[in-house]
Formats: sequence, structure tokens, C-alpha cells
Amino acid sequence: MHKIWIVDDDSSIRWVLARALRVEGFEVTDFEDAESALSHLKQDTPDVLMTDIRMPGISGLELAKILQQQHSDIPVIIMTAHTDLDSALASYESGAFEYLPKPFDLDEAVRLVQRATEPKGGEITHEDEFSDDVDIIGEAPAMQEVFRAIGRLAKSNINVMVCGQSGTGKELVANALHHHSPRAAKPFVAINIAAIPAELLESELFGHEKGAFTGAQALRKGRFEQADGGTLFLDEIGEMSADLQTRLLRVLSDSRFYRIGGSDLLSVDVRVLAATNRDLEKQVEQGHFREDLYHRLNVIRIDIPSLRERAEDVPLLAKRFLRTSAEELQVEMKVLSEQALVRMMAYDWPGNVRQLENMCRWITVMAPAKSVSIEDLPKELRGVSAEAAAQDWESALAKLVRQKLNMGQHDVLEDLLKRFEGVMLKVALDHTGGHRQNAAKLLGWGRNTLTRKLKDSGLD
Repeated sequence: MHKIWIVDDDSSIRWVLARALRVEGFEVTDFEDAESALSHLKQDTPDVLMTDIRMPGISGLELAKILQQQHSDIPVIIMTAHTDLDSALASYESGAFEYLPKPFDLDEAVRLVQRATEPKGGEITHEDEFSDDVDIIGEAPAMQEVFRAIGRLAKSNINVMVCGQSGTGKELVANALHHHSPRAAKPFVAINIAAIPAELLESELFGHEKGAFTGAQALRKGRFEQADGGTLFLDEIGEMSADLQTRLLRVLSDSRFYRIGGSDLLSVDVRVLAATNRDLEKQVEQGHFREDLYHRLNVIRIDIPSLRERAEDVPLLAKRFLRTSAEELQVEMKVLSEQALVRMMAYDWPGNVRQLENMCRWITVMAPAKSVSIEDLPKELRGVSAEAAAQDWESALAKLVRQKLNMGQHDVLEDLLKRFEGVMLKVALDHTGGHRQNAAKLLGWGRNTLTRKLKDSGLD
């Protein structure tokens, strides 16, 4: 029987976790502080330790570091309600097996403990302190996956493909990957493939010798040379021409190349991070992107969610952007009213985080008062009233029902109810970070009802 220790100053968390784990056959011991757990280590050791990140006295991170030094074979699961990048990175830096954001689903917590008790659980250890200069904000569940990936990849030299819509912050993620890698002290060089004319891109990447072509009046080092020892970030890699794809593949294969017009073979040590807002798999199928290059770049893939997929992060992001805009313009910071925030969270944000940042600059300049109401927002956010939006939704539903009836479809209500409940389930679980009991409460169901509906809808 595997022994699990739970360290948390919240007695309710300890009780709920211990009960769920005992049902699964684990032997559970709980402690209200890290000092008690460390004292008990003199008599016994656990197979897995779960600890809160912030507690009076010794913190969960300090406890994890002590265990890493004294019992490196014990997997540590860090639990935290502070779901930001710094917490995720600090958890992995302390030697944590995994990072579990609160509120968590009990089933997920139990599965994580089960995985940690498997042979060769795959603990990741990091010894260096993380820097605080990477500016990524996010508490939404989708962003926690991004933070986990950055933490897992820390201290790695592996190539990574960062995917996401324009404006989602792909370069910020690439920056974070660089700053938390062994190459952090070396250059981070970024180049936007789409922003450079195709005829100049080869020179930008690989450099040229003096006199190599008309206008080449001096030797120029390319981005690969500039990034030697560090990281090269190739943004919008899907825009690269076929000829350059071939040359890039060759450089990635043997880390050597010639400058344009040069005869000396140059060697470089560069980690390549690539990003795209295109469907590269589809481009490979259509023959527009080399499959071998795709697999060379796509060793690990990180998908950045769009802003509409993480609407709960809009207040945090808006507050940050309003503060920085006020500092840049040296004016008083604007504060969004609750109604304005609700309207902004309901907006679709086709331009993602970049659009929100620009809109916060607009608000800083154009809003007449410190407190920003709906009437002070740009016209695209003022939009229609909640009542009109509800009527539009009902009109769309009525139109859909008429279409189905006209086509002679039967069981229309049952079909639409399943779809309606599926949307409700997804939104409620996203809102609660996957916590089923809280989602069920919000929907007015019991937990068993929610579990059954998840299974019936194929979402379980």
C-alpha cells in the first residue's frame, strides 16, 4: 500500500483529499505545516508528498527543495491557488513532480497521485533560480497547460513549436522558454519571417560577405551567427519559401552553413524555437511545407489559447495593460467598472491579447473619467445590450428549429437539448477549472448527474 502525505494549512483540503485517496486504497497521513512533516521524516518516508505552496513557516517550495536534497526519489506534488507562471516555474524549479492548480478536480488529483506512484515517475529537478522578467499572465485552465509546458521544458535544449492565433503571445512564450533554459545568459534573437521580403530573408538568416551582391558593401552576420550559443525564434515559420526551408533543414541537421558569397563553413550552436498561426499539418499535406522540417521543428508543441478561450483572464490582463499605459503616458490609471469588465469578458477578441492591449491604450487616452463605464468603451465593445443579445440567441434557436422541422427531422428537442447541455457543461467546467462539484452546483445539478451527463455526451 502506497503511503501519501498531505501538507496543507487548510484542514478542509486535507480532509477531502485524504478521503478520496483512502477510497482508492492509499495510506494517507496529513500535516498542517511543513515542520511537522519534516519532523515525521525522521521516523518514516512517504511514497508521494502533496503540499500547498504557501503556508505559515516553511513554504511548500522550501519543503520540496529539502526533500529534493534529502530524498530525491520522493515525488512532490505542489498545490497552489496562485495559478501564474511564476508559481508553475517555481514548483518545477524546486524539484516538483507536478504542479496542481486549485481548485482541482478530485479525480484529477487522484490520477496524478497514481501516476506519481508508478515506477520511474519521471521527477524533474532543476537547481537554478528562475528570473522574474517574463511577463505572462493567466489563471485560466488553458494557460495552466502552457505554464506546465514551460516548466517541464526548463533546462532543456529541445526544439519547440509554439502554435496559436496572431496576438496570443507566442513570442512571450518563446522568451520564457529561453530565459528558463541553459542558454539564458546567451542571446535571444527573434525574426518574423512574414515581415521580411523573400529575397532578403536568406541574408537575414545566414548573413553575407562583402560584395556578395549589389548593395552588400560590408560583411554582415546573419541571425544564426547572432544567436550562437543562445536561441533563435522563427516567428511565422509557415511563410518561409520552399528553397529556404531546404537550407534551414540542412542547418538544423548539422549546425553548419555558408554566408551568401562566402567560402568558409561556419559552425553554430543554436536552439531553434518556431511559431505559426497556420495549420502546418495541412500545409505539409498540400506540399507547401517540408514534412522533414516540420518534424525537426515540432519536437515539442505548445498551443497558446485564444483570448476568448480564457475570458476569465481579461480582468487581470486589462488591469496590467491599463497600468502600463498610464505609466507610459504619465497619466492617472483608469479603472474599469464591473459592467465594463463583464462586457469585455463577453467580447470575442479576434485580435486576442494584442487587441486588448491596444484597446487599453485607447481607453487610457480617450475615456473621460477615472472610472470607465460601458459608454466609455470603444464602439466595437459597446455592442448590443444584454437583452438584445438574448433575443438574437433566441431568434437563432428558432431559425434552427424551423430548419430541422422543414427537413422532416424528428426528435428535434432531444437533439438540441443534448447540444445545449454539452455547451453548458463545457463552459461551467472551464469556469471552475475542471472542478466537477463546483460546476454541478453552478448548473443546479448534483455531482452524480453531472458525471452521468458528461459520460452520455462523450465529454468525460
